[in-house]
Amino acid sequence: MWQRSALVMVFIVIGLIIVEAIDAATHYDLDSAGIEPRRIDGLDGIVWSPFLHANWDHLWTNLAVGVVLGFLLLLARRFLFVTAVVWITSGLGVWLFAPSGSVTVGASGVIFGWLAYLLVRGLFNRNLWQILGGLVLLLVYGSVLWGVLPTDPTVSWQGHLFGAIGGVLAAWFLADRDRRRRSPGNAAAGGPPMPGVSQ
Repeated sequence: MWQRSALVMVFIVIGLIIVEAIDAATHYDLDSAGIEPRRIDGLDGIVWSPFLHANWDHLWTNLAVGVVLGFLLLLARRFLFVTAVVWITSGLGVWLFAPSGSVTVGASGVIFGWLAYLLVRGLFNRNLWQILGGLVLLLVYGSVLWGVLPTDPTVSWQGHLFGAIGGVLAAWFLADRDRRRRSPGNAAAGGPPMPGVSQ
């Protein structure tokens, strides 16, 4: 299982590096496809923004945290659903609340969502091991969470904040769904199990 998770992350990293190489070779013209707040033609930036980065330093900074969190999320078999939720939530948050005239790129909103999900899922699941794992992550990466505050005008705190909100929402939804699947009432009724949302 861990080998497959590691392989998936390797492919993701290679893909992001290739995109950044193309972006740099074209003098960062691709970055214009990022999120443009409150413009209808800027909505598609929600799809492209996490693939794009302002420069190599921006990419390496995101990868330093994102590789670890993405790997852990893949191990948890929740990667696709959680990523989709935080991707959309973060992107919409930027589109609605970022400054007019700005263009936002980068995967940090998704990464904040991954972190938030891994931090709180144990609380929603009432799982001691997941809670302990969340505490370890908090000790290691807790300082990153300051990024949800508007402390740097060059950093999209909106993407970070709404990404984190998306992570919490994903943890709540999955825990609630799993509890309903395990409830005695559902088993007694003999109904089919609720469809799973996992990798």
